[in-house]
Amino acid sequence: MTQIPGAWRRTAAGAGLLGANGEVAPTIFAEMTALAAKTGAINLGQGFPDEDGPADVLETARAAIADGQNQYPPGRGIADLREAVSEHQKRFYGLDVDPETEVLASAGATEGLAATILALIDGPDDEVVVFEPYYDAYAAVAALAGARLVTVPLRWPEFQPDLDELDRAVTGRTRVILLNDPHNPTGTVFSQEVRERIVALADRHDAMIVTDEVYEHLVFDGEHTPIATTDGAAERTVSISSGGKTFRTTGWKVGWITAPADIADAILTVKQYLTYSGGAPFQPAIARGLRLPDEFFSQAVDEMRAKRDVLGRGLSEAGFGISRPSGSYFTVADAAPLGATDASEFCRTLAARAGVVAVPLTAFASPEHRGEYATLVRFAACKRTEVLAEAATRLAGLSR
Repeated sequence: MTQIPGAWRRTAAGAGLLGANGEVAPTIFAEMTALAAKTGAINLGQGFPDEDGPADVLETARAAIADGQNQYPPGRGIADLREAVSEHQKRFYGLDVDPETEVLASAGATEGLAATILALIDGPDDEVVVFEPYYDAYAAVAALAGARLVTVPLRWPEFQPDLDELDRAVTGRTRVILLNDPHNPTGTVFSQEVRERIVALADRHDAMIVTDEVYEHLVFDGEHTPIATTDGAAERTVSISSGGKTFRTTGWKVGWITAPADIADAILTVKQYLTYSGGAPFQPAIARGLRLPDEFFSQAVDEMRAKRDVLGRGLSEAGFGISRPSGSYFTVADAAPLGATDASEFCRTLAARAGVVAVPLTAFASPEHRGEYATLVRFAACKRTEVLAEAATRLAGLSR
């Protein structure tokens, strides 16, 4: 283990990666994926698909490589991708976004989030409000920016925030309200009432809304509603998404940011010193994906809904309590009915007991709040149906 100084130490601490001796520990995701590889267990821990994306998208990338699109693309992203993002926002959500001034390409949504938070935070008095449990990068980036993370709990089994707790969390010190919708790790989709309250609070306290929408095309009941469509939101919202989840290309790391022009310029100022640009042959491929016909998007959500149901039935039959997700790749299960008292320990032994790997929800919570999620486990449904069925068969042995 390595001792680390300065901003890197703050980042590791914010992500919960420092051990008792101040050493850097691996993430639970790396640990569980390594455990799956070592034992041959089915990996339902890390959220990556085991199938390739649509053929048209893959072929566009191959053609771009063959055509020599292998050098630095523009820092804002290639024009075709920015235009495709603008068309996508109008087509699905009725949002008018200028591809020249209000769209940026990023190295996945995570870099987009990092560049955005670093651009918007002014100093140590600034606060970033997040909904807990949360994607671990949120805490790490807030720590790197020097901001204080303020959490609003999402509680089993509905995982919707209490509006009074949200009201108390947002204050004059709040610089950013960070919303992940559909939500990782819980699979919840936030209600319109919650979205409207977030916009009202942001307006009252002059805060920015930053929204992570990477699962936007995996909403199982109804359609995704970006918070930017809520009255009064567009002028203070940065929307971030990526092609990885929608097009099953998580390794390509092509994301995008839409924001008011002056905010987009501020984010670009930071981003140019992170990656500057990337994914040259993959940007036209994701542009192709964004223009795929409606049936591709409806089929993708139908397939993921069916996989959710296969996984959910298997978990229920194995004796877990289930929170039925409304979107995303993930299902949260309660292992307490199986005698678990510590989700981390339960996950570390699950590979040997059942030949399946999952991750504890405590990995997505700040240290002081992990007790609220002590027996909850996240399983990923983004695998082939036959893999999920085999995982269900293996898990069934836990209740025997």
